[in-house]
Amino acid sequence: MTIQTPSPFHAPAQVAFQRTELGLILGLYGRMVAAGEWRDYGISNLRDMAVFSIFRRTAENPLYRIEKHPRLRLRQGQYAVIGMDGQVLKRGNDLKAVLQVLERKLIRLVDK
Repeated sequence: MTIQTPSPFHAPAQVAFQRTELGLILGLYGRMVAAGEWRDYGISNLRDMAVFSIFRRTAENPLYRIEKHPRLRLRQGQYAVIGMDGQVLKRGNDLKAVLQVLERKLIRLVDK
């Protein structure tokens, strides 16, 4: 019996957010929960992408989805923020820069 070691050229069985990525996402999520805008989240680790879904109420469709598509890192960027209607709000390879589109919404909430 031979044991195959994973090759750097093969994609993993499923895509997941790394600890540093989750730290950035959960930091924003905590601030929005404190502001009373968001209430729940869900994480999906799929074969070709990872999704962090943000909900205002548990029984709704997600307000936003933060998606990680590693295959797109050399094209338009592996991270994307997608709105409720499916519109891509921001895309890129720097997660912190991509999350800025949601940070601006928090700044507007504080300014009111």
